[in-house]
Amino acid sequence: MSKVKVKKDEELKNNDSDEVVIEDETEDRVLENTDALLEDVVKETNEEIVKNKKDGLHKYTIIITIISIVLFVALAVFSTIFALLNINSNKIVSGISIQGIDVSNLTYDDAKQKVSALYEDKLNKNLILQHNEQQTELSATQIEGKFDIDATLNIAYGIGRSGKVLKDNYTIINTHINKLDITPSFIYNEKILTDFIQSTSDNLQDKVKQSSYSIDGTKLKIYKGEKGFSIKVDELKNEIVANMADLNSNEDKIEMPVEEVQPDPIDLQKIHDEIYKEAQDAYYIKNPFTIYPHVNGIDFAISMEEANALLNNEGTEITIPLKITKPKVTTNQIGTEAFPDLIASYSTTFATSNSNRANNIRVASNKINGVVLLPGEEFSYNKVVGKRTVQAGFKEAGVYMNGKVETDIGGGICQVSSTLYNTALRANLQIVKRSNHYFDTGYVPLSTDATVSWGGPEFIFKNSRKYPVKIVSVVNGGKITISIYGCKEEVEYEVIIKSETLQRIPMKTEYRINTSLPQGTQKVVQKGHGGYKSRAYRILKLNGKVVSTQLLSTDTYAQLSTIIEKN
Repeated sequence: MSKVKVKKDEELKNNDSDEVVIEDETEDRVLENTDALLEDVVKETNEEIVKNKKDGLHKYTIIITIISIVLFVALAVFSTIFALLNINSNKIVSGISIQGIDVSNLTYDDAKQKVSALYEDKLNKNLILQHNEQQTELSATQIEGKFDIDATLNIAYGIGRSGKVLKDNYTIINTHINKLDITPSFIYNEKILTDFIQSTSDNLQDKVKQSSYSIDGTKLKIYKGEKGFSIKVDELKNEIVANMADLNSNEDKIEMPVEEVQPDPIDLQKIHDEIYKEAQDAYYIKNPFTIYPHVNGIDFAISMEEANALLNNEGTEITIPLKITKPKVTTNQIGTEAFPDLIASYSTTFATSNSNRANNIRVASNKINGVVLLPGEEFSYNKVVGKRTVQAGFKEAGVYMNGKVETDIGGGICQVSSTLYNTALRANLQIVKRSNHYFDTGYVPLSTDATVSWGGPEFIFKNSRKYPVKIVSVVNGGKITISIYGCKEEVEYEVIIKSETLQRIPMKTEYRINTSLPQGTQKVVQKGHGGYKSRAYRILKLNGKVVSTQLLSTDTYAQLSTIIEKN
């Protein structure tokens, strides 16, 4: 580092100039002055830069604000114009469909007309339910199914009409771009559908047969059950509803889900408790009028241990001897006084030319004749009539089996159960269990029949009146009349049974080759008929006015194919 010279005092004295030279400042002092000067310059420069930046930012903010205002005004103008264009529109906005049916730019009425026509076809379309070779049909109309079209269209029409301009504009544009499909609610009568499935399950050709029993004179006959199949009710119900609710479903057939079911084990103690009775004479009192019918004394003639040992025997039938004790006074001996009033009566006719069938009707009629039911007591047709066997007096006759006409022991007894069903209905008694036939019977109106089979469908009703009732069944020529007698109550209703046909199912014709026939000839081997969908009501009137209308059942009867053999 160089240094500045320092002059001596003498030299200063000899200096004539006014200049004062300070030669003792060091280089460091000079540098300090220089740094200070630089700091001042930098400070002034930074202040200038900040000032310029603030001026620039201010200008930028002004520009952004102006642009925002312009955009907002433009958006407001656009929204206003867009809203004005749509506010008076009476059409559904673009991009909306109802389960795949485009209703864009349609008025409410036009959209309803377009949608309703397609849904009406869906409601009337038959859905085939199949299990092996057995089929039955069902439509949405039959289970009172319907689509809530009005509510769906109200939703569609209300889109973009909230009254809030910006929100509606956004909704309209978004719907136009992204589309919106609305599915209407499917409403149906769950009880009718459940009853239909249960009835179908009861009529399966390979259904489970539960163990049962009947009393034949001094013998208790117990019939072992057989394993079989039962429909999974909830699973089938869900499949049916899903199919009917889907307008785009082209499936017209459902394989019915079933499960193999074992019959309930035989409970001998329970059977003993059900049949055991002490003998009682019949009698009645007048004030208040009450009938006490006779009761036969019934008990096992062998011990419970011996009876249980019989269960291990092979075979499908077990016979346990009974000890019967007769009362001194029977109900029939006080019949006229105890059951003075005719409550209801119903008749059906049959062809006497079919002697076996006529015989079965008479045998079944005799078995139910004279049965007395106390208030609250149930009548079971299968228990009273018993198993249809040759030993019980029944013969082979035509029956509906496996989707066609065949012969079986006891053919014709369903006419007795159906006649009794109609009598019980008109007596205003409570129906506990009843199933319709697979085909239309022809001897009673649709939905007023009651099919029965041993180990299968059962007909049960309860004496829901205040007083005991007595069944009187008479066969005269080709006519069976079943009446119910008892005591009239303080209020007696006029009972009307109404049968209503919902749909007719066309008959099919099936041709089969029979080379044993002469060439070019044909022969009808089974005469068929159409099927039906129907329902029945019980209407109660008092003093000529309707006080109650009860839906009894909604039923399907399959068509019976005409079979023609030809060569």
